[in-house]
Amino acid sequence: MRNTTAIYLKESHYDLVSLWRTPGFFLPAILFPVVFYIFFGIVFNFSAAQGEYMLVSYACFGMMGPAFFNYATAVASDRAHGWLTLKRVSPMPLGAYVASKFYSSQVFALCIALLLFITGAVFADVEMYLWQWGTLLVVLLLGTLPFALIGLLMGLCLSDKAAPAVVNLIYLPMAFLSGLWVPIQFLPDAVRSIAFALPSYHYSQLAHAVIGTSQGQSIWLHIAYLVLFCAGMFGVIYWRYQKLSR
Repeated sequence: MRNTTAIYLKESHYDLVSLWRTPGFFLPAILFPVVFYIFFGIVFNFSAAQGEYMLVSYACFGMMGPAFFNYATAVASDRAHGWLTLKRVSPMPLGAYVASKFYSSQVFALCIALLLFITGAVFADVEMYLWQWGTLLVVLLLGTLPFALIGLLMGLCLSDKAAPAVVNLIYLPMAFLSGLWVPIQFLPDAVRSIAFALPSYHYSQLAHAVIGTSQGQSIWLHIAYLVLFCAGMFGVIYWRYQKLSR
C-alpha cells in the first residue's frame, strides 16, 4: 500500500511539473476565464448581484477547461507517441496515470478559482459569507469530474492533432448553451431545453445554488444527473480502453 501510494504521488508530481513547463497550456487555461470575467462581469456590468452571478458562471467555465484539455490532448498525444502503451506494460498501475492528470487539472482549476475569487472580491465588490466561498470552491472542484471523463474519452478516441480542435468544438458551445457566458434566463427557450441535457448546466446550477442564483430546480436532480452521467462515461471509457488493448 505504501509503495502504491508513493507511485501515485510521484506520477502526480511529474505530471504537474510537465504542465508547468508548458506555458502554452497553463497560461491560456488560467488567464482566459479571468479576462472574460473582467470584461463581461466587471467592465460591462453595473450590478453587484450580477457580478456574483457572472463570477460563478465564469468560474464554472474556466474550471472545465483544464479537465477537458489535460486529458484529451495529453492522452491523445501519449497514444500517438507510444507512451500510453509503455505505461500499460510497465509495473506502474494505470490508475496512477489517470489519477495524476485529474490531480494536475485540479491544481490548475484551483488557481483559476482563486484568481477569479480575488478579482471578483477586489474589483467587482462581490461579497459572500466565508462558508459560501468554501462551499463554492468545493463544488467547483468536485464538479469537474464529468468533464475530465469526457476529455479522457476524447483522448482515447482522437488523434493528437485532432484532439485540441475537437475539444474546443465541444467545450465552447457547451459553455454557451449552458448559460455560462450569457445568463440562462436571457437565452431562447429552445436553448434552455438543450441546456438541461448538458452536464455543464447541472454543474453550474449546483454552483449557483450556493449563492442562491440557480434556476430553482432541486439540487438532488443536478447531483443525480451528474452521477448517472459519470457512471455512463465510465462504462464507455472502459469499453473503449478494452478495445484499444486488443
